[in-house]
Amino acid sequence: METRRRASPVVAASVTVVALVTMALGYLNKARCAGPPFDDAGRSEVFDRIKDSAVCYSDIQFLWLGRGIDLHLFPYVGGAIAPDGSLTGGTVEYPVLSGMLMWLGGLASDTDADFLAWSAVLLAPFGALIAWMLGRLAGRVALIWSASPALVMYAFHNWELPVVATAVGAVAVMATRLPLRVRAVIAAVLLGIGFCLKLYPGAFVLPLAAYVLHGETERDRRDVRGALGVLAAAGITVAAINVPFAVAGYDGWRASFAFQSLRQADITTNSIWYWGVRYLFETPGATPEVSAADEAAFQSAVDLLSPTLVLLSFAGALWVGRRSLATVGSYPWVQTSAVMLTGFLLFHKVHSPQYTLWILPFFVLLRVPWQVVGAYLLTDVAVGVGVFRWFAALAAGQDARSEETLVVLGVWGRTVLLVILLVLFARADVRTPPVRSTRPRMHRLESEEVPV
Repeated sequence: METRRRASPVVAASVTVVALVTMALGYLNKARCAGPPFDDAGRSEVFDRIKDSAVCYSDIQFLWLGRGIDLHLFPYVGGAIAPDGSLTGGTVEYPVLSGMLMWLGGLASDTDADFLAWSAVLLAPFGALIAWMLGRLAGRVALIWSASPALVMYAFHNWELPVVATAVGAVAVMATRLPLRVRAVIAAVLLGIGFCLKLYPGAFVLPLAAYVLHGETERDRRDVRGALGVLAAAGITVAAINVPFAVAGYDGWRASFAFQSLRQADITTNSIWYWGVRYLFETPGATPEVSAADEAAFQSAVDLLSPTLVLLSFAGALWVGRRSLATVGSYPWVQTSAVMLTGFLLFHKVHSPQYTLWILPFFVLLRVPWQVVGAYLLTDVAVGVGVFRWFAALAAGQDARSEETLVVLGVWGRTVLLVILLVLFARADVRTPPVRSTRPRMHRLESEEVPV
């Protein structure tokens, strides 16, 4: 059985140490927004003053209030969603495992600064684990993850590190020497756990099942039972995690999904819908009543077009993966997963800055041009810094045109790169650590590739 060659533990350890240093810088950046004096609710008084202008805002610190975390409410069970769309009774807007992490981070916390610190303690091991796995899978190229500006900006911006760890963990498991069905079921369980953290890894179960169905070589027989086992493992995992919450408090559990479905493509979403499609629905010189009607028509169109295009991009990715069977010899599940994620980032109505952490591992795992990776990271910085500086200028009543221009350039530059990545990921080879020759001046050996 072919397995992917791995880099030495020394290389992986070095990459992990770099990630720990980078995350420490990330925490110090966010902690500038936290600290005494605090108000009666435990909110840092400095937070509202500098969170945007100093670019130290984090969802972690912001959500200390308004989700029952400061009250140590167990999530979902006693919650609901109000008619105005606000969440009550401990419900948060994320799937249940993210809600549990938030609750755990808040248990020993009395202020938002405590909550940020304890959340960082919970999340940092996942960031280090990602670095270790990527280091073993791809060698020093994993520094794209460990030394990335995105890890500084977003490691403790939201609760992304655990879900990224499940996606990378699935790839790492599939690179081991275990029997294919065993590997695939473990990977499917990890992806199911990822779904219960932030949803997106659940999409990767489909290409994983296709990989098992078609086998690792052209000589393998179609394994329908193995593919169904992958789908069942992921489904059972998702059900086992969600059903207890749904039974104990259905309204609170359902509210997290309802909240996301009701979210609009607005000034906070950094998407092509707000920065492009919206203008097609505006009537020049319109009265307030007409403008309100235009806005309602725009939001209705987004609610229809965004999920439709996401699903079409998923279907297209799976079809392209099937077409490549003849040349690759096995279903390219990692490449197809990357294309599916890219389609989601391109067409979803919300593109939060921290989503960059989702795509970073694919820059490590797949061979894409360095110029594209560098350009993507630059556009990410433009959006991640520009949008908060823009918010600060608007709040202060200042001229915000330069900040707005930076955001627009970042959003549309990233959009162009995502379109390019749809093609590059579909055609990419899986990256493996380089082979070092034991003799001087010998040609480098060819890398072993596992069919994925």
